[in-house]
Amino acid sequence: MPYAAIEDIPESVRAHLPLHAQEIYRAAFNSAWTGYARYGTAAREEIAHRVAWAAVKRKYRKDDGTWVER
Repeated sequence: MPYAAIEDIPESVRAHLPLHAQEIYRAAFNSAWTGYARYGTAAREEIAHRVAWAAVKRKYRKDDGTWVER
């Protein structure tokens, strides 16, 4: 289900990403959730998480365990 606020995204995501990356994640997840409405809930959620991580990875990379802007 879509995330209304940054605080709603999973703790495992919030704990590792900087704020801007969290905003990217939330926006991409919500967009994918809407866009893939034709799929079942479990598949839809998995796809939305994958899309969200892909969006984050376009702008950020992991450097020594820390996410930094490209």
